[in-house]
Order: sequence, then C-alpha cells, then structure tokens
Amino acid sequence: MNTPSRIEHDAFGPVKIPSNRYWGAQTQRALGLFEIGEERFPTVLIRAFGLQKYAAARANVQCGVLATELASVIEPAAIELHEGRWDDHFPLTIWQTGSGTQTNMNANEVIANRANELLGQPLGTKTPVHPNDHVNRSQSSNDSFPTVMHVAAAIEVNRRLRPALDELRLALAERSQAFADVLKVARTHLMDAVPMTMGQTFGTFEHQLSNALARIDDALPRLLILPQGGTAAGTGLNAPAGFDGFFCATLAEATGLAFVPNPHKFEGMAAHDALVELSGALNTIATSLLKIANDIRFLASGPRCGLGELRIPDDGLTSSIMPGKCNPTIAEVLVQACFQVIGNHQTITIANASGNFELNVAKPVLVYNLLQSLRVLADSASVFARRCVRGLDVDREQVTTNVQRSLLAVTALNPVLGYDRVAQITATALRDRVTPRAAAIALGFLDGDEYDRLVDPALLAGGTASKR
Repeated sequence: MNTPSRIEHDAFGPVKIPSNRYWGAQTQRALGLFEIGEERFPTVLIRAFGLQKYAAARANVQCGVLATELASVIEPAAIELHEGRWDDHFPLTIWQTGSGTQTNMNANEVIANRANELLGQPLGTKTPVHPNDHVNRSQSSNDSFPTVMHVAAAIEVNRRLRPALDELRLALAERSQAFADVLKVARTHLMDAVPMTMGQTFGTFEHQLSNALARIDDALPRLLILPQGGTAAGTGLNAPAGFDGFFCATLAEATGLAFVPNPHKFEGMAAHDALVELSGALNTIATSLLKIANDIRFLASGPRCGLGELRIPDDGLTSSIMPGKCNPTIAEVLVQACFQVIGNHQTITIANASGNFELNVAKPVLVYNLLQSLRVLADSASVFARRCVRGLDVDREQVTTNVQRSLLAVTALNPVLGYDRVAQITATALRDRVTPRAAAIALGFLDGDEYDRLVDPALLAGGTASKR
C-alpha cells in the first residue's frame, strides 16, 4: 500500500515526505541517513523546543527583526508544540549530528508548516513562514540546542525530580517518627554492634534525602544560565542586540524559572559543565538511594530465615514457582534505576569532556542520558515512597529478640570494667551460648541489678528511646 506523499525542495533537490507529516525536507533526509538505534528524545526535550522557538519569535519581534504578522502564527504553532500536539512528528533518534542540528531543524519545519497552515497554506510551501529565515531567525543549532538542553533539564528538576525526592523525604521522616521508640541492634561491618533505634535508622535516610535536595538546589542556578544568542560560535553573529535578554525574560515568564543570559556564550556552547554538575548530583543521590533501598530490603529479609526486622508491604506480586512468596520488588526497581543513573553519569562525563574548540558535538547523547537519569530517579523515588516506605512496619518481636541476644551492648561497661574484662564477657557469652548478662554474672564481675542499671539498651540508644 502506497502512503500518500508530497514533494518538498531544499538546497539539495526534491524530497518525498508523507503527506500527513509536518516535518520537512531536512528531517526526511536525516531519516534516510541516520538509520541507527531506536533511542528517541523524551517529550520534555521536544516540548522545550516549543518554548525555545516561542521565546525566540517574541524576542525577534521586540528586536524589530521579525514581522508581527509572521510572529502571530509562529508563536501559537510553537505553543502547540510545547503542549504536546506535535510529539509524533519528531521521528529522529538521538543518533544524529553532535550539535543536535537535525532535531532543531525538525522543530523549525514542524512549526513553519503549522504556521503556514494557520494562514491557509498547504504543508511544504515554506511561505510566508520559512523554517530557517523566520522560525530559526537569530539562532543556530549551536546555541538553540544547548539552550533547550538546559530548559528541559530545569523543567524536569523542578516539576518532577524535586517533588519526588521531597515526597520520599517526608515518607522517611514519618517512618522515623513512627519507629522512634523501637530498639534494635546497630550493625557495623555487617556484624552486630551497639543498640540504637529503628527511628534513628530512618532518620539517617531522611537526612540523606535532605542533602539530596540541597545538592539539586546547589546545581540549579547554573542550569538557568542560557547560551541563546551566541549563534554559531559564541560571537553572537546574526543575533540582534538585546535578543538574549528579551529571550530569557519571555522564557522566564512562560516557565516561572529565572532564566538569564550566559554572559560568556562561548562557554555555554563549547562546554556543558552545568549539566555535568547536575549529573554529578544525580550520581551522588543515586548512591544514597541505592544504600537506602538495600538497607531496607536486607532489614526485611526473611521473613523466617533472614533479619526479619522490617515488614515490607505486600505489592500483590509473587514468585512464578513459589506460591505466596513476597519479594522486595519496589526496592529492586529503585536499585536498578540507581544503576542506570550511575552508568549514565559516566557517559555524560565523557561526552562533555570530548568537546573541541568552540563547540561540544556530543550534545544529543549527553542530554538523552541526563534526561533519562532525571526521569528514572524521580519516578522510582516516588514509587518507592508510595508503595514501599509508607507501608513499612517493624516486627517488634523480632527486633526485641535480637536486642536481647546482642553481645555488644556490654560496650557500655568499658569505663567500669575495662576493655579486657568486657572482652572476656563477650567471649564467654558467645562460647557458652548465653546472654552477656548471664556471662557477666557467672564471671563474678557484676550482679544482675548492676548489669541492668549499666546496660540499659534504651539509654544506650539515646534519642527518643532514652526518654521513655
């Protein structure tokens, strides 16, 4: 079956394009050239192009280099792109020119075709709105694509990642309060240590999430500095005076984010240090979440033959062969997401370090990995908060048994008996399979009342437990 098509022309000749598609000749040529992979930019980047072209059109009008009647159709077409109406008209994978030129041209062509359609013209006419002369006025891919990289990342940080991390922080804080009086055995080197509370464990997790939010906030200001207006190499050739300021002001008004022009546009186009900095924060956060997820699933291991101190909520899933088996599936999802973020950071680091002279030409793979990290970290953290952390409970019988059997609470006796005598107590208790209390009494070091007064797990744990 033949697909209806239309013919468009560019500098290299005629191109056949499916008649119902809003992209143009450059996009169609790229489709035939870059037959690589299936990885496509997420919609947040495509929609950020709508914002970028909208702000550019308004800035061009303010600078007097774009006719108002043309801007009046470019702007609504760009807003439609931002709102997701034309997501399906971006067919290219990320494997393209390292400046992102083909996706920039894809946006120019879609907006130009839609703008002309609003004026009653058929697709492919390039008149009166031309994709290069009007939609791409005062721009190049070299400053537009990195600007969109920043815009998309800033939007994801503010609207997706930050709320998700705060949701998890609050869930951990609530569990910390709920478990404040639950005594447990601390573990160092995977071995029993001194008493603490489960509330202190979850308070540690909460503090890691507070630090995660602070790291994001530290990176955000440099994410809001945009290179738009640098055009091809950073000199600003073909961008009118004041264009960058008008552009950023429009974008800030549209998004609520305080975007500002980069005063050194060479830096903003040749290097993407701000994006690597953000990825570094994500990398650190991934290691925090990885530890939290692993600690929770290990504390919940069992339920009969593991630590068994936590009870994870039932997610309704089970083993394909072992009936009724409840696995820590949500924690495992978060662990895998963290692996992906950590790996992505390596790609992002190398991509940024591989810039040459006035242009980094690994932009597509860099931003693809960054946006994936933002998305999977945010989504997995939110799911972990809602479907795991909030439903966690403590097996109080198990943690009490563990505390009673623990050897290392006798560390509190060091100032009274000295290290060597206390070591004798622990060795005797371990050898004879008795409690440290029984060993201390049997060795004649303390009577039962003295031991109970000096080795009170609640007092040793401090915090809320010591105030009961």
